[in-house]
Amino acid sequence: MTQGSGAAPGEWFREWFGEAYLRLYPHRDEREAAQAVELYLTHAKIGPGRRVLDLACGAGRHLQVLLRERLAVYGMDLSAPLLHKALPDGRGRLTRGDMRKLPYRSGAFEGLVSFFTSFGYFMTPEEDRDVLSEARRVLARGSWILLDYLNEQLVRSTLAPQDEQRVGDNLVRQRRWIENEQVFKQIDVGAPDGGVRTYHERVRLYQPSSLKALFRECGFTPRLEFGHYDGSNFGSSSPRFILMATAE
Repeated sequence: MTQGSGAAPGEWFREWFGEAYLRLYPHRDEREAAQAVELYLTHAKIGPGRRVLDLACGAGRHLQVLLRERLAVYGMDLSAPLLHKALPDGRGRLTRGDMRKLPYRSGAFEGLVSFFTSFGYFMTPEEDRDVLSEARRVLARGSWILLDYLNEQLVRSTLAPQDEQRVGDNLVRQRRWIENEQVFKQIDVGAPDGGVRTYHERVRLYQPSSLKALFRECGFTPRLEFGHYDGSNFGSSSPRFILMATAE
């Protein structure tokens, strides 16, 4: 199915990652979050007390794991509803902000993680470069970054054009397509009264080689890549592309 890119607003994430998102996706895999954090800590060798930024921390499932490891954890996200859910007990340090311009001093962190495909959301590749440049700026030299991203080849080969499911009282219809090197999703949420709310997602598709080149342009040296949170090697059928790099 093909639709014009105008079907997704330029900053679709401002509307989508809110109360509706929390209602439709209330449960995420906590075991998977623990596995992802363990993968990072094992290779970055970061110990208790080190300052780590969880960029686009969302509702905080990885943040909670990082806190249990006794790290000095900072979380940043654009969504106020997700941040409110992230640390309801007040632990940790949360900031609402835009990843294209991070509200932290240069060299503030000794580690940075970004989980669950929180990259490639913007209209232009230049804005994605801004995200990585800012990540490099706030990291101390030699620090490790982990980017948990989709497997572009797998997305292209397995994309389901449409599906529908019932979530509570809502009938949710999803349509997906690829256009201009971006994968689009339109989410139509039908309410019991017959009304429909429409939300959008759009993620730029980077091949691993292109993503690694972008990291180098922004002052990182790619070091490790994985295809799953269990640390398995990356391949064409891997569910994820997880890249770890050091700040130079």
